[in-house]
Amino acid sequence: MPSERQLFLDHLAQTSEFPLMLEIEKAKGVYMFGKNGEKYIDLISGIGVSSLGHRHKVVTKAVKKQLDRYLHLMVYGEFVQSPQVKLAKLLSDHLPENLNSTYLMNSGSEAIEGAMKLAKKVTGRMEIISAKNAYHGSSHGALSIGGSEEFKNAFRPLLPGIKQITFNNHTDLDKITEQTAAVIIETIQGEGGVIVPDLAYMQALREKCTKTGALLVLDEIQVGVGRTGKLWAFEHFGIVPDILTLAKGLGGGMPIGAFISSKKNMNLFTNNPILGHISTFGGHPVSAAAAYATLKHITEKKLYKRAEKLEALFKKNLIHPKIKSIRSKGLMMAVEFDSFETLKPIIDKAIALGTLTDWFLYNDKSMRIAPPLIITKKEVEKSCKIIMKAIGK
Repeated sequence: MPSERQLFLDHLAQTSEFPLMLEIEKAKGVYMFGKNGEKYIDLISGIGVSSLGHRHKVVTKAVKKQLDRYLHLMVYGEFVQSPQVKLAKLLSDHLPENLNSTYLMNSGSEAIEGAMKLAKKVTGRMEIISAKNAYHGSSHGALSIGGSEEFKNAFRPLLPGIKQITFNNHTDLDKITEQTAAVIIETIQGEGGVIVPDLAYMQALREKCTKTGALLVLDEIQVGVGRTGKLWAFEHFGIVPDILTLAKGLGGGMPIGAFISSKKNMNLFTNNPILGHISTFGGHPVSAAAAYATLKHITEKKLYKRAEKLEALFKKNLIHPKIKSIRSKGLMMAVEFDSFETLKPIIDKAIALGTLTDWFLYNDKSMRIAPPLIITKKEVEKSCKIIMKAIGK
């Protein structure tokens, strides 16, 4: 009988020629456990997903409770389903007044697709502007506004009417005109290697969108829900988007996505044509219950307030001649080395020593650190010691 590792290679579609191939039997808190007793500190949260760590009791309790009630009943938007309603109301309670209507999806890519459609419907315009080095997902539309030619070239032709600007470049804001339906931009660039924009830039971007009638769509799929030290990353910049997209950490380990705008905007999907946006599994009741429990716990415990102190602790403990810089906002960090050739063996050694890290799609010389919001000071210090040991002398 072939091993599970071999069956994984034989029958599951692969995303690269060198998958990590870790065999995890169980996970709890910030730890993952291998089938042979291995123990790993998870410093990347499943790429920003496990905001409360693995199998947090409030999430598992909500999931089990919902399992005893019902699973899928009907396509999104037709039945009044309590988990969806409670989640949408909770989101509205913690967002600015104009972000009061939520369309629940299954993933971040789907949230971006919905936001793109909504922007075109609201404005009647075709052009969408995004940023170089942006990552918004892998579906066809999301890929079209992505910022890496390397990832896009094999799948052309992509959507027409897409323009790109340089992130955090004031001059490029002149490309936003009365022809622009939306500017879709990450509040803080993730896969570019945690690029934090200037306050003045973000405020100028908001002003330019308002002046031209273009909608500002902020992608907080990776940076939202407490990751950066505030509940929403846009709070750092004193601006409010017209559309907000969420996913990843919102579900606490369950798959969910959302795009959020005003009720006036969202109502445009109800006519001309009717069912202007539809989803079979969007806002699955089990995922919605998990997301409600996750968001409720983060907001009640104000877990996002821990992020800045833990960020400082990481920086204090990660000092080495091979570390060129650390870019960060809260518990979203990029530890930069001189090259991928330097970084990759360090990541491999850290994993072997019991700490899981990664690199970024568009910045492969920077180490990704984005642990669960519940990580303790002791666990931060332990993981840093392992990374330092992996770097070596």
